[in-house]
Amino acid sequence: MSRPGGRAASAPLLGHEIEPTIFELSVPGRHAFQLRTTQVPARALSEYIPSEHLRTASVALAEVSERDLVGHFTRLSHRQFSVDLGAYPLGSCTMKYNPKFCDAVAADPGLNSVHPGVPASLCQGWLELLVTLEAKLCAVTGMAAATLQPAAGAAGEISGLLLMRAYHRANGDVRRRILIPDSAHGTNPASVTLGGYEVTTIPSNARGLVDLAALKASLGPDVAGIMLTNPNTLGLFEEEIVEIAAAVHEVGGLLYYDGANLNAILGVVRPGDMGFDIVHMNLHKTFATPHGGGGPGAGPVAVSTRLREFLPGPRAACRDDGTYYWSTPEHSIGRVHGWHGNAMVLARALAYIDVHGGDGLERVAQYAVLNANWLRERLRATLPAAYDRVCMHECVLTATGLKNEFGVRGLDVAKGLLEEGFHSPTVYFPLIVDEALMFEPTETESLQTLESLAESIERIAQRAKFDPDGLRHAPQTTPVSRVDEARAARHLMATEDAAGRS
Repeated sequence: MSRPGGRAASAPLLGHEIEPTIFELSVPGRHAFQLRTTQVPARALSEYIPSEHLRTASVALAEVSERDLVGHFTRLSHRQFSVDLGAYPLGSCTMKYNPKFCDAVAADPGLNSVHPGVPASLCQGWLELLVTLEAKLCAVTGMAAATLQPAAGAAGEISGLLLMRAYHRANGDVRRRILIPDSAHGTNPASVTLGGYEVTTIPSNARGLVDLAALKASLGPDVAGIMLTNPNTLGLFEEEIVEIAAAVHEVGGLLYYDGANLNAILGVVRPGDMGFDIVHMNLHKTFATPHGGGGPGAGPVAVSTRLREFLPGPRAACRDDGTYYWSTPEHSIGRVHGWHGNAMVLARALAYIDVHGGDGLERVAQYAVLNANWLRERLRATLPAAYDRVCMHECVLTATGLKNEFGVRGLDVAKGLLEEGFHSPTVYFPLIVDEALMFEPTETESLQTLESLAESIERIAQRAKFDPDGLRHAPQTTPVSRVDEARAARHLMATEDAAGRS
């Protein structure tokens, strides 16, 4: 049987061909499985089920065989790029390889067959896992307690800000401002606004670090705290963090640590030792759980002793006799996620921590920093660093030279990399760097892969000299050529279902 266009459904799909939709492959009467007959008489349906809940027409589903169904989605999957296929140097997002051992742990029936709503007496193993993970995350960050509920980094941010607000209110203190560096993650100002605070932007100095003088000038009794990433989003370590912490604490403010870059300092230095009061962790970045992509994810928040009574509840806890139970802190801000967090992601993170051990986690940070600095030095003559100094786990390079000389922008370089077989780096972030290209090779990429990546970038730079127009239209050899990345947001086209609902 042929599919639309006359080509057999099982024929291999070439790179430039368009895969039909599942509905275009549909043939009336075909099916991928059979449903067992229920033996319920038709009259029973009308007798026990209200008529308004009964369909009058069949559901508009595609009718395909299992073979064609599997083939369709497998062909589509072959057109995708992933961390399992090659280097994914997306700076700040930390897209690194996820060990399959950790997936196997989360797939254990003893874990994934337990409903999160069962009584504590029936899920003692899960409670022990959560208590153990909390203790290890606190050991890594230097904090006193943690909540595992937040479903991702942004959820961790708003949770941290709500904890900050609860703390100040408990002290009878009304504060309205949060300080944020100009190189911060874009979610930081959004979370501050959502949390009911005002943003005060702190500029960076000539070395790419927080301008300490500007920070001190912005402090006052209305400052609730500061949101800071260390290393910052330029991949640089805030060397004056102790002075920053002292200045903010002096006016009664709290320090919030955005844990997006925690993987750069594992086992080397802890946010708690720097003076932070609140730490959120992106488990997909640091502990190699699957990257959320909107969910599921996990963004635990750890706090210092003075904030533990405000943590979301319930929290897993252990009695003196070794049994586990659910406990809610006295001044808890309440739930921030259904059930107790995305448990399977948490299980993967604990497996990752246990497999590496303390020394292994330290090596994760060391290799991540080594790889980023190797790439920075290797590309010095092609894409210079925005700040010419030793970086941490990621390096921010600039394509300003290519733009000024050949009219080739950072976006063109990133699109050209797709044709070289590499995923693009992060582009135009941080916003304070012109034509920014942020590379984070992570600790999982080999020297040989980094060499291939560097050679690809050098070829693109040569192409900028001899074929700038072609590069401005790259990629051309991928299944999908260059798209207008802003069009969907600027010209939204809502779709409707068969019933006409938008």
